[in-house]
Amino acid sequence: WRWGQAWAQPRGLPAPDGLCLAAAASKLEVSMPAVVEVESGGTARIECNFYIPGNGSYTYINWSYIDRNNRVKLCRITGSEIVEENTDYKGRLSVGEDKALFISRVTVQDARTFVCQVGAGSHGVGENRTELRVYKAPEAPEIVPNPGGISVQSSDIPQIAQCVSRNSFPPPNITWHKNGEQLQLEEKMVKIPATVTRESSGLYTVSSTLFAHVTREDRNSLYHCTVHYWLRGQRRAVESRRVNVTVFYPAQHVKLQVMPSSALVKEGDDVKLVCEADGNPAPVFSFYKRELEDSWQDLSSLADTNSGVLNLHDVNKSSSGLYRCQTLDLDDMGQLEKDVELVVNYIEGVHVKMEPSSPLQEGDSVRLSCDAHSPVDLDYQWRDEKGRKVGEGNQLFLSNLTFETSSNFSCKVIAPSVPGLEQSKQVAVAVQGKPRIVAISSPLYVRQDEVVNLTCKAIAFPRPSVHWNVNGTAHEYVENQHIASNLTVRVNHDLLRAGAMCRVSNALGVSEKHIQLLDQKTPESKGVIIVAIIVCILVVAVLGSVIYFLHKKGKIPCGRAGKQDITKPEARKDKIVVEVKSDKLSEEAGLLQGANGEKRPAADQVGQSVVHCPS
Repeated sequence: WRWGQAWAQPRGLPAPDGLCLAAAASKLEVSMPAVVEVESGGTARIECNFYIPGNGSYTYINWSYIDRNNRVKLCRITGSEIVEENTDYKGRLSVGEDKALFISRVTVQDARTFVCQVGAGSHGVGENRTELRVYKAPEAPEIVPNPGGISVQSSDIPQIAQCVSRNSFPPPNITWHKNGEQLQLEEKMVKIPATVTRESSGLYTVSSTLFAHVTREDRNSLYHCTVHYWLRGQRRAVESRRVNVTVFYPAQHVKLQVMPSSALVKEGDDVKLVCEADGNPAPVFSFYKRELEDSWQDLSSLADTNSGVLNLHDVNKSSSGLYRCQTLDLDDMGQLEKDVELVVNYIEGVHVKMEPSSPLQEGDSVRLSCDAHSPVDLDYQWRDEKGRKVGEGNQLFLSNLTFETSSNFSCKVIAPSVPGLEQSKQVAVAVQGKPRIVAISSPLYVRQDEVVNLTCKAIAFPRPSVHWNVNGTAHEYVENQHIASNLTVRVNHDLLRAGAMCRVSNALGVSEKHIQLLDQKTPESKGVIIVAIIVCILVVAVLGSVIYFLHKKGKIPCGRAGKQDITKPEARKDKIVVEVKSDKLSEEAGLLQGANGEKRPAADQVGQSVVHCPS
C-alpha cells in the first residue's frame, strides 16, 4: 500500500539543535528522543534524525515497534514511496517531511518503544528508538465515609473512609488528609492499603482505604483524599470532597436546666426540665424528684428518656423542689447525674377586708384593706367595676358614699419580678337608702289619642320597685344601682288633664314624681288660624279705606254723634249693609274723620257704628 508524497531529495537530514552528531563521523548515525509523552486521544510525533557521511542519500527508512521483544514493522519509506503494513495502527499513521512518525488517536495500548531504522547503501544501516509514554488524567476521586460511625473505644483500627480514582493511565498515587494535613502510616494507628485494577480499556482504577483510630475531637474533623498523577512532564493533583465521620464517645459532662428560667416560673405554667449530655450517641435519661426523708420519686414515666426532656404541666406550689437527671451510657454502662432546684412562684390567700362591715348609707365612708402571701414582693392595685384603676397600695379609702359609688371593687395583687403572676379579689361596696328619682320625662307634649312612652329612672339599694298610677305596658331595665321603667300608654282626655304619677319604693322608703302632659296642637290647625287672622286684618283695612274714600267725596253725610242711623223709607234689596266692630280706638279714630279732616273725639267713637250706604 503506497501513500504520501514523493521525496525529491531522499538524502540525510541535518541534525536538529541539541542533538550531538559528530560532524566528521565516518559512519551512519541515527538520533531520536529517548521519551515522547502524549495524552490519551491526542497525536504523538516521534522524530527520526540521521546523518549519512559525505552527504549521501538513504536507501530506505523502516518504522517499527517492540512487542514482547519482537519487532513489528509499521511502514517502509523508499524513495518517493511509503508502504504501510497491515497492523493495528493502520489508518492512524502518517510521515512528515522530516520523516517523523505521527500516530493519531493515541490510546494507552500505544505506550511502547518505537524504532526508526535507516539504510544507506554502502554506509550500512543505523537505527535508534523512542519510548512513547501515554497519559490519561484520572476522573475526580470518589470518597465514601464509614456509614456506621466509629467508636473511640474500638480496639481494632476502624475504617474511616474509602477513596476511588477511575480511568487514569498510568495508575496514580493516592494520599489521605485530615483537616488539611497529610496522614502518614503509623503502626497500630494509621493504615492505608491500596488496590490497583487495570480495566479492559487499559485504564487503571485505584482504590485506597484509610484506617485510623479516632478521639472525641475527631467528631468535627474533615477527611479527604488526593490523587497525584503525571501529565506532560508535570506532577498534578486532584482532591476529593471533604467528609465527616460519625464518632461515638461516652458522655463526660451532664447539664440540667429549667426552661423557662426557674426564677420566672409561676403557678399554671408549663415547665420543661431539659437534660443534656456531651456523649454520642445520647445516653438514656432518667428523672427523679426528692421527697421527704431524702427519698426520690421516679418521674421517668413522664419524660422522654431519649431526648432528655421532662414536661411538667400546670405547675403549682407543690411542684417546687429538687429534681435530678441521671444518664446511663449503654456502651460502657457509665452513669452521670445532675440536680436542679425548681421554684414555682405563687400568690395565695388574697383577702379583702371592709371597715366598717355594717350596712352603708349615703354620706358614709369605708376603708378597704387587701392582703396576700407570696415568696416574692407584691404590689397592690385597686380597680372599679369598669376596670379603671382607682388606687394603689394595700388600702383604699372611700368617703362621702352615694348610690353612684356603689360598685364591685377589685384588689389586684401583682408580683413585679415574675411577669404574669397576679391574682384578684372582688368586694361589693353597697350603699343603702330609699329610692331617689334621677330622671323623668316631664313635661311631655302630646296629642289626643297618641301612643307615648313615659319614662321614670331611679337609683336605690336594695333594688326598688316602680309603680304607675295609670294603666299601660311597662318595661323595666336595671343597670348597677339604677332602675328605669318605660310605660307605653295612649293619650286620652283624663290622662291629658291629670297627668301620670311614678312611684318608686323599697324597704327603706318611697319616692314619687308627677309627669305633666301638655296638649300639643297640630301644625295644620296653627296654619289655618294664622291665615284667618291675616285675612281679617286685610278685610278691615280694605273696608276702612273704602269708607274713608266715600266720606271724603261727601257720599256719607254722617253727623258727630257717637252713633248715627241713615235711613230711608224702605230698604232696597240692592243696598250694601256693612257692620264693623272694633276694639281698637286708634283705628276707629283714624278712619272716622269729619269732612273737613278733623278728628272726632275718642269718646264719640266708643261703641258700635252702623253705616248704611247707598249702592
